[in-house]
Amino acid sequence: MIKADNLVKSFGGTAVLKGITTVFEKGQTNLIIGQSGAGKTVLLKLLVGLYPPTSGTVWYDDVNFSNLDKEHLRAVRMQVGMLFQGSALFDSMTVEQNIRFPLDMFTHMTGREKSERVDYCLERVDLSGSNRKYPGELSGGMQKRVGIARAIVLKPKYLFCDEPNSGLDPKTSIVIDALIHGITIENQITTVINTHDMNSVMEIGDSIAFINDGLLEWQGNKNEVLTSSNQKLQQFIFASPFLQRLRANALGNGVRV
Repeated sequence: MIKADNLVKSFGGTAVLKGITTVFEKGQTNLIIGQSGAGKTVLLKLLVGLYPPTSGTVWYDDVNFSNLDKEHLRAVRMQVGMLFQGSALFDSMTVEQNIRFPLDMFTHMTGREKSERVDYCLERVDLSGSNRKYPGELSGGMQKRVGIARAIVLKPKYLFCDEPNSGLDPKTSIVIDALIHGITIENQITTVINTHDMNSVMEIGDSIAFINDGLLEWQGNKNEVLTSSNQKLQQFIFASPFLQRLRANALGNGVRV
């Protein structure tokens, strides 16, 4: 579980986040959505510790993450996996070397133990046998799966994903969503995803936080998002004609709004 407690973040006297309080639950895919400039990326960076809050706190279970010294911060960060928007793989390293990198940095595992862990993670993302390939030899979706394998190689308790479907075709996006969701449930990880992808919202939105103008405007799940009466959420969600039709169908089936 990760808790944001009255988080405020200002830059040059301008408040970007204006007191966000919410909980991201263990074993769920927790999505952060909102328009560009709404503050969702800043929120994600506060949760990860890339930005310090102007005020408020971030809690990882019962640990006040915002007030940790360097030694204890490092210990918590070893429990965090991160999937970056562009995968952020090292082009000069093989797939195995990319996945093994966190193990080399943060553990004292033997070479054999590291190889076994890499092989397991590759198998989990359906890329067994790709150890010696380089990122440039892989498709965008395969690169994303390598990024997921690297993100989970340290067996994290917390997983952060920044626009995991960016640049991917719809079919591959569904595969990536299913993979992240499955890993989250299987390992009971607290997963937080920053996304613009409304298909992700409808497929894996166990919990959805809608950020608008630096405020937590609405929170619910994928079963509630289409029929919410929150007007700002409606304006954001139903910019898509496909979702407009879904909403019309939901209303036609007697779902109250």
